[in-house]
Amino acid sequence: MPLLEKIMISNFRNIEFEELDFSPNLNCISGNNGEGKTNLIDAIYYLSMTKSAFAPSDRFSFRYGTDRFSISGLYRMPNGTETRFSVSSEASGVKKVKRDDKVYSKVSEHIGNIPVVIVSPSDISLVSESGEERRRFANAVLSQIDREYMSALQQYNRLLTQRNTMLKSMNVNMELLSVIDERMAAAAEPVWKARKKFTDDIRAVVGKYYGILSGGREEVDMEYRSDLDRGSLLSILKSSFEKDCAVRYTTAGIQRDDFIFGMNGHPIRRCGSQGQQKSFLVSLKFSQYEIMKEACGFAPILLLDDVFDKLDMTRIANLLSMVSSNEFGQIFITDSNKVRMAGIVDSLTSDRAYFETVSGHFTRI
Repeated sequence: MPLLEKIMISNFRNIEFEELDFSPNLNCISGNNGEGKTNLIDAIYYLSMTKSAFAPSDRFSFRYGTDRFSISGLYRMPNGTETRFSVSSEASGVKKVKRDDKVYSKVSEHIGNIPVVIVSPSDISLVSESGEERRRFANAVLSQIDREYMSALQQYNRLLTQRNTMLKSMNVNMELLSVIDERMAAAAEPVWKARKKFTDDIRAVVGKYYGILSGGREEVDMEYRSDLDRGSLLSILKSSFEKDCAVRYTTAGIQRDDFIFGMNGHPIRRCGSQGQQKSFLVSLKFSQYEIMKEACGFAPILLLDDVFDKLDMTRIANLLSMVSSNEFGQIFITDSNKVRMAGIVDSLTSDRAYFETVSGHFTRI
Protein backbone atom coordinates (compact mmCIF):
# COMPACT_ATOMS: atom_id res chain seq x y z
CA MET A 1 0.00 0.00 0.00
CA PRO A 2 1.23 3.59 -0.56
CA LEU A 3 2.48 5.12 2.71
CA LEU A 4 2.97 8.86 3.09
CA GLU A 5 6.34 9.13 4.85
CA LYS A 6 6.88 12.90 4.60
CA ILE A 7 4.91 15.92 3.43
CA MET A 8 6.05 19.47 2.62
CA ILE A 9 3.42 22.20 2.39
CA SER A 10 3.93 25.81 1.32
CA ASN A 11 1.27 28.56 1.44
CA PHE A 12 -1.69 26.18 1.46
CA ARG A 13 -4.71 27.58 3.33
CA ASN A 14 -3.34 28.84 6.69
CA ILE A 15 -0.14 26.76 6.46
CA GLU A 16 2.88 28.94 5.59
CA PHE A 17 5.47 26.16 5.52
CA GLU A 18 5.52 22.75 7.19
CA GLU A 19 7.62 19.62 6.76
CA LEU A 20 6.26 16.59 8.65
CA ASP A 21 7.17 12.91 9.00
CA PHE A 22 4.36 10.42 9.61
CA SER A 23 3.75 7.03 11.18
CA PRO A 24 2.89 4.24 8.72
CA ASN A 25 -0.07 3.37 10.96
CA LEU A 26 -2.12 5.93 12.94
CA ASN A 27 -1.48 9.68 12.82
CA CYS A 28 -3.53 11.77 15.25
CA ILE A 29 -3.83 15.53 14.78
CA SER A 30 -5.33 17.65 17.56
CA GLY A 31 -5.94 21.36 18.06
CA ASN A 32 -8.72 23.87 18.52
CA ASN A 33 -11.18 24.57 15.72
CA GLY A 34 -9.78 26.87 13.04
CA GLU A 35 -6.11 26.16 13.80
CA GLY A 36 -5.40 24.05 10.69
CA LYS A 37 -6.14 20.38 11.40
CA THR A 38 -8.47 20.05 8.42
CA ASN A 39 -6.04 21.95 6.19
CA LEU A 40 -3.41 19.26 6.73
CA ILE A 41 -5.97 16.56 5.90
CA ASP A 42 -6.93 18.53 2.79
CA ALA A 43 -3.29 18.83 1.69
CA ILE A 44 -2.92 15.03 1.85
CA TYR A 45 -6.15 14.63 -0.12
CA TYR A 46 -4.96 17.20 -2.66
CA LEU A 47 -1.81 15.16 -3.33
CA SER A 48 -4.01 12.22 -4.35
CA MET A 49 -6.85 13.96 -6.20
CA THR A 50 -5.16 17.21 -7.41
CA LYS A 51 -8.01 19.23 -5.92
CA SER A 52 -9.35 20.19 -2.52
CA ALA A 53 -11.86 18.01 -0.73
CA PHE A 54 -13.63 21.12 0.54
CA ALA A 55 -12.99 24.15 -1.70
CA PRO A 56 -14.71 24.31 -5.11
CA SER A 57 -11.78 26.23 -6.62
CA ASP A 58 -8.03 26.56 -6.01
CA ARG A 59 -8.47 30.28 -5.42
CA PHE A 60 -9.79 29.42 -1.93
CA SER A 61 -6.66 27.38 -1.12
CA PHE A 62 -3.97 30.10 -1.37
CA ARG A 63 -2.69 31.39 1.96
CA TYR A 64 -3.82 34.97 2.43
CA GLY A 65 -1.64 37.40 0.47
CA THR A 66 0.02 34.73 -1.71
CA ASP A 67 -0.55 33.69 -5.32
CA ARG A 68 1.01 30.21 -5.34
CA PHE A 69 0.93 27.10 -3.16
CA SER A 70 2.75 23.79 -3.40
CA ILE A 71 2.43 20.37 -1.74
CA SER A 72 4.98 17.59 -2.02
CA GLY A 73 4.85 14.08 -0.57
CA LEU A 74 7.38 11.26 -0.29
CA TYR A 75 5.59 7.92 -0.53
CA ARG A 76 6.64 4.34 0.03
CA MET A 77 4.89 2.59 -2.85
CA PRO A 78 3.45 -0.96 -2.80
CA ASN A 79 6.52 -2.29 -4.65
CA GLY A 80 8.79 -0.90 -1.92
CA THR A 81 10.24 2.02 -3.88
CA GLU A 82 10.14 5.64 -2.71
CA THR A 83 8.33 8.04 -5.02
CA ARG A 84 7.86 11.79 -4.70
CA PHE A 85 4.61 13.33 -5.92
CA SER A 86 4.13 17.09 -5.98
CA VAL A 87 1.52 19.57 -7.07
CA SER A 88 1.67 23.34 -7.41
CA SER A 89 -1.03 25.84 -8.30
CA GLU A 90 -0.77 29.49 -9.26
CA ALA A 91 -3.34 32.27 -9.17
CA SER A 92 -2.96 32.53 -12.95
CA GLY A 93 -4.58 29.09 -13.24
CA VAL A 94 -1.39 27.15 -14.01
CA LYS A 95 -1.29 23.80 -12.20
CA LYS A 96 1.56 21.30 -12.38
CA VAL A 97 1.52 17.75 -11.07
CA LYS A 98 4.80 15.83 -10.97
CA ARG A 99 5.99 12.31 -10.25
CA ASP A 100 9.68 12.27 -9.31
CA ASP A 101 10.08 15.76 -10.87
CA LYS A 102 8.53 14.67 -14.18
CA VAL A 103 5.44 16.68 -15.12
CA TYR A 104 2.35 14.71 -16.16
CA SER A 105 1.10 15.64 -19.62
CA LYS A 106 -2.44 15.50 -18.20
CA VAL A 107 -3.37 16.09 -14.57
CA SER A 108 -5.91 13.25 -14.80
CA GLU A 109 -3.07 10.75 -15.40
CA HIS A 110 -2.16 11.06 -11.72
CA ILE A 111 -5.58 10.09 -10.35
CA GLY A 112 -5.53 6.59 -8.88
CA ASN A 113 -1.79 6.43 -8.15
CA ILE A 114 -2.36 7.23 -4.46
CA PRO A 115 -5.90 6.03 -3.61
CA VAL A 116 -7.49 7.99 -0.78
CA VAL A 117 -10.75 7.95 1.18
CA ILE A 118 -11.86 10.91 3.29
CA VAL A 119 -14.54 11.05 5.99
CA SER A 120 -15.44 14.54 7.20
CA PRO A 121 -18.35 16.62 8.60
CA SER A 122 -18.97 17.99 5.07
CA ASP A 123 -20.14 14.50 4.09
CA ILE A 124 -23.56 15.47 5.47
CA SER A 125 -24.13 17.16 2.10
CA LEU A 126 -24.43 13.64 0.64
CA VAL A 127 -27.66 13.30 2.61
CA SER A 128 -28.96 16.86 2.71
CA GLU A 129 -28.02 18.32 -0.67
CA SER A 130 -28.87 17.58 -4.32
CA GLY A 131 -27.89 14.60 -6.47
CA GLU A 132 -24.85 16.53 -7.69
CA GLU A 133 -23.11 15.84 -4.36
CA ARG A 134 -23.85 12.12 -4.55
CA ARG A 135 -22.65 11.95 -8.17
CA ARG A 136 -19.45 13.72 -7.10
CA PHE A 137 -18.96 11.04 -4.44
CA ALA A 138 -19.42 8.21 -6.95
CA ASN A 139 -17.09 9.95 -9.40
CA ALA A 140 -14.38 10.32 -6.72
CA VAL A 141 -14.52 6.58 -6.06
CA LEU A 142 -14.76 5.30 -9.61
CA SER A 143 -12.21 7.70 -11.13
CA GLN A 144 -9.56 6.30 -8.77
CA ILE A 145 -10.13 2.67 -9.75
CA ASP A 146 -11.44 2.80 -13.34
CA ARG A 147 -9.63 4.90 -15.95
CA GLU A 148 -12.20 3.98 -18.61
CA TYR A 149 -14.89 5.47 -16.39
CA MET A 150 -12.98 8.73 -15.91
CA SER A 151 -12.25 9.02 -19.63
CA ALA A 152 -15.87 8.32 -20.61
CA LEU A 153 -17.21 10.79 -18.04
CA GLN A 154 -14.85 13.54 -19.20
CA GLN A 155 -15.84 12.95 -22.82
CA TYR A 156 -19.54 12.96 -21.93
CA ASN A 157 -19.23 16.25 -20.02
CA ARG A 158 -17.41 17.92 -22.94
CA LEU A 159 -20.15 16.79 -25.35
CA LEU A 160 -22.88 17.89 -22.93
CA THR A 161 -21.35 21.36 -22.81
CA GLN A 162 -21.31 21.52 -26.62
CA ARG A 163 -24.92 20.35 -26.81
CA ASN A 164 -26.12 22.88 -24.23
CA THR A 165 -24.24 25.69 -25.98
CA MET A 166 -26.01 24.81 -29.21
CA LEU A 167 -29.41 24.71 -27.49
CA LYS A 168 -28.82 28.09 -25.83
CA SER A 169 -27.93 29.69 -29.16
CA MET A 170 -31.30 28.56 -30.61
CA ASN A 171 -29.41 27.78 -33.81
CA VAL A 172 -29.45 23.97 -33.80
CA ASN A 173 -27.49 22.25 -36.53
CA MET A 174 -29.42 18.96 -36.74
CA GLU A 175 -26.60 17.09 -38.45
CA LEU A 176 -24.07 18.14 -35.80
CA LEU A 177 -26.61 17.48 -33.04
CA SER A 178 -27.07 13.93 -34.31
CA VAL A 179 -23.32 13.31 -34.14
CA ILE A 180 -23.11 14.78 -30.62
CA ASP A 181 -26.06 12.67 -29.44
CA GLU A 182 -24.51 9.46 -30.78
CA ARG A 183 -21.17 10.19 -29.13
CA MET A 184 -22.88 11.15 -25.86
CA ALA A 185 -24.80 7.87 -25.87
CA ALA A 186 -21.57 5.91 -26.45
CA ALA A 187 -19.84 7.72 -23.57
CA ALA A 188 -22.82 7.43 -21.22
CA GLU A 189 -23.07 3.63 -21.46
CA PRO A 190 -19.87 2.72 -19.55
CA VAL A 191 -20.59 5.41 -16.94
CA TRP A 192 -24.08 4.03 -16.33
CA LYS A 193 -22.82 0.45 -16.11
CA ALA A 194 -20.00 1.39 -13.71
CA ARG A 195 -22.35 3.36 -11.43
CA LYS A 196 -24.84 0.49 -11.43
CA LYS A 197 -22.15 -2.05 -10.49
CA PHE A 198 -20.75 0.34 -7.86
CA THR A 199 -24.18 0.56 -6.22
CA ASP A 200 -24.62 -3.21 -6.26
CA ASP A 201 -21.15 -3.73 -4.77
CA ILE A 202 -21.47 -1.13 -2.04
CA ARG A 203 -25.02 -1.92 -0.88
CA ALA A 204 -24.24 -5.03 1.17
CA VAL A 205 -20.99 -3.60 2.54
CA VAL A 206 -22.74 -0.47 3.86
CA GLY A 207 -25.13 -2.67 5.82
CA LYS A 208 -22.22 -4.61 7.33
CA TYR A 209 -20.38 -1.52 8.58
CA TYR A 210 -23.54 0.20 9.77
CA GLY A 211 -24.39 -2.91 11.79
CA ILE A 212 -20.96 -2.80 13.47
CA LEU A 213 -21.24 0.91 14.28
CA SER A 214 -24.85 0.92 15.47
CA GLY A 215 -25.18 -2.56 16.94
CA GLY A 216 -27.63 -3.58 14.22
CA ARG A 217 -30.39 -1.24 15.32
CA GLU A 218 -31.55 -0.23 11.83
CA GLU A 219 -31.33 -1.48 8.26
CA VAL A 220 -29.82 0.82 5.62
CA ASP A 221 -29.87 0.68 1.83
CA MET A 222 -28.69 2.49 -1.30
CA GLU A 223 -30.44 2.71 -4.69
CA TYR A 224 -29.19 4.04 -8.04
CA ARG A 225 -31.60 5.94 -10.31
CA SER A 226 -30.81 6.97 -13.87
CA ASP A 227 -32.64 8.06 -17.00
CA LEU A 228 -30.82 5.20 -18.73
CA ASP A 229 -32.84 2.71 -16.68
CA ARG A 230 -35.63 3.28 -19.20
CA GLY A 231 -33.63 2.85 -22.40
CA SER A 232 -30.66 4.01 -24.46
CA LEU A 233 -29.57 7.61 -24.12
CA LEU A 234 -29.85 8.11 -27.89
CA SER A 235 -33.57 7.32 -27.91
CA ILE A 236 -34.11 9.38 -24.74
CA LEU A 237 -32.38 12.43 -26.26
CA LYS A 238 -34.50 12.14 -29.39
CA SER A 239 -37.74 11.97 -27.42
CA SER A 240 -36.78 14.95 -25.24
CA PHE A 241 -35.52 17.14 -28.11
CA GLU A 242 -38.54 19.50 -28.22
CA LYS A 243 -38.43 19.98 -24.46
CA ASP A 244 -34.68 20.62 -24.59
CA CYS A 245 -35.19 23.29 -27.26
CA ALA A 246 -37.87 24.96 -25.16
CA VAL A 247 -35.79 25.17 -21.98
CA ARG A 248 -32.46 25.53 -23.87
CA TYR A 249 -30.53 22.79 -22.09
CA THR A 250 -30.32 18.98 -22.03
CA THR A 251 -33.00 17.66 -19.68
CA ALA A 252 -32.08 13.95 -19.70
CA GLY A 253 -28.90 11.95 -19.27
CA ILE A 254 -26.40 10.69 -16.72
CA GLN A 255 -25.88 14.26 -15.45
CA ARG A 256 -29.24 13.74 -13.69
CA ASP A 257 -28.34 10.43 -12.03
CA ASP A 258 -28.92 10.10 -8.30
CA PHE A 259 -28.23 7.70 -5.45
CA ILE A 260 -30.97 7.28 -2.85
CA PHE A 261 -29.93 6.49 0.73
CA GLY A 262 -32.54 4.70 2.85
CA MET A 263 -33.09 3.55 6.43
CA ASN A 264 -35.77 1.01 7.33
CA GLY A 265 -37.42 1.62 3.96
CA HIS A 266 -37.53 5.44 4.22
CA PRO A 267 -35.22 8.19 2.93
CA ILE A 268 -32.50 8.68 5.54
CA ARG A 269 -32.59 12.46 5.10
CA ARG A 270 -36.14 12.46 6.53
CA CYS A 271 -36.11 9.69 9.12
CA GLY A 272 -32.51 9.54 10.36
CA SER A 273 -31.26 11.39 13.43
CA GLN A 274 -27.95 13.28 13.26
CA GLY A 275 -26.17 10.33 14.88
CA GLN A 276 -27.80 7.84 12.53
CA GLN A 277 -26.97 9.93 9.47
CA LYS A 278 -23.36 10.28 10.65
CA SER A 279 -23.11 6.53 11.25
CA PHE A 280 -24.51 5.86 7.78
CA LEU A 281 -22.06 8.26 6.13
CA VAL A 282 -19.09 6.74 7.98
CA SER A 283 -20.34 3.29 6.90
CA LEU A 284 -20.66 4.52 3.31
CA LYS A 285 -17.08 5.81 3.27
CA PHE A 286 -15.75 2.62 4.87
CA SER A 287 -17.58 0.66 2.19
CA GLN A 288 -15.88 2.87 -0.40
CA TYR A 289 -12.59 1.99 1.29
CA GLU A 290 -13.26 -1.75 1.07
CA ILE A 291 -14.28 -1.59 -2.60
CA MET A 292 -11.22 0.49 -3.50
CA LYS A 293 -8.92 -1.80 -1.55
CA GLU A 294 -10.22 -4.81 -3.46
CA ALA A 295 -9.97 -3.04 -6.82
CA CYS A 296 -6.46 -1.63 -6.21
CA GLY A 297 -5.02 -4.68 -4.49
CA PHE A 298 -3.84 -2.60 -1.52
CA ALA A 299 -5.27 -0.33 1.17
CA PRO A 300 -5.94 3.35 0.35
CA ILE A 301 -4.90 6.13 2.71
CA LEU A 302 -7.77 6.86 5.12
CA LEU A 303 -8.46 10.44 6.27
CA LEU A 304 -10.84 10.83 9.24
CA ASP A 305 -11.53 14.52 9.83
CA ASP A 306 -13.46 15.36 13.01
CA VAL A 307 -15.17 12.00 12.62
CA PHE A 308 -16.12 11.70 16.31
CA ASP A 309 -18.54 14.63 16.11
CA LYS A 310 -22.17 13.57 16.74
CA LEU A 311 -21.16 9.97 17.60
CA ASP A 312 -21.65 8.59 21.12
CA MET A 313 -18.71 6.94 22.87
CA THR A 314 -19.91 3.42 22.02
CA ARG A 315 -19.95 4.21 18.29
CA ILE A 316 -16.60 5.98 18.56
CA ALA A 317 -15.06 2.92 20.22
CA ASN A 318 -16.59 0.65 17.57
CA LEU A 319 -15.25 2.93 14.84
CA LEU A 320 -11.69 2.98 16.14
CA SER A 321 -11.72 -0.76 16.79
CA MET A 322 -12.47 -1.21 13.08
CA VAL A 323 -9.79 1.12 11.79
CA SER A 324 -7.10 -0.26 14.10
CA SER A 325 -7.46 -3.73 12.56
CA ASN A 326 -4.91 -4.91 10.00
CA GLU A 327 -7.52 -4.51 7.24
CA PHE A 328 -6.75 -0.78 7.20
CA GLY A 329 -3.53 0.88 6.11
CA GLN A 330 -2.23 4.33 6.98
CA ILE A 331 -4.74 6.51 8.80
CA PHE A 332 -4.91 10.21 9.67
CA ILE A 333 -7.39 11.29 12.38
CA THR A 334 -8.23 14.80 13.58
CA ASP A 335 -10.07 15.72 16.77
CA SER A 336 -10.31 18.90 18.84
CA ASN A 337 -10.39 16.77 22.01
CA LYS A 338 -6.81 15.53 22.42
CA VAL A 339 -7.55 13.67 25.66
CA ARG A 340 -10.51 11.79 24.16
CA MET A 341 -8.57 10.75 21.09
CA ALA A 342 -5.46 9.69 23.01
CA GLY A 343 -7.51 7.73 25.52
CA ILE A 344 -9.07 5.60 22.81
CA VAL A 345 -6.10 5.36 20.42
CA ASP A 346 -3.57 4.42 23.13
CA SER A 347 -5.75 1.47 24.12
CA LEU A 348 -5.74 0.17 20.54
CA THR A 349 -2.14 0.48 19.34
CA SER A 350 1.31 1.75 20.29
CA ASP A 351 2.19 2.38 16.63
CA ARG A 352 0.93 5.95 16.37
CA ALA A 353 2.10 9.54 16.14
CA TYR A 354 0.53 12.62 17.71
CA PHE A 355 0.61 16.13 16.28
CA GLU A 356 -0.74 19.35 17.76
CA THR A 357 -1.54 22.37 15.62
CA VAL A 358 -1.67 26.08 16.41
CA SER A 359 -2.21 28.69 13.66
CA GLY A 360 -1.16 26.33 10.88
CA HIS A 361 2.00 25.12 12.64
CA PHE A 362 2.27 21.45 13.58
CA THR A 363 4.33 19.98 16.44
CA ARG A 364 4.90 16.27 16.95
CA ILE A 365 4.23 15.48 20.62
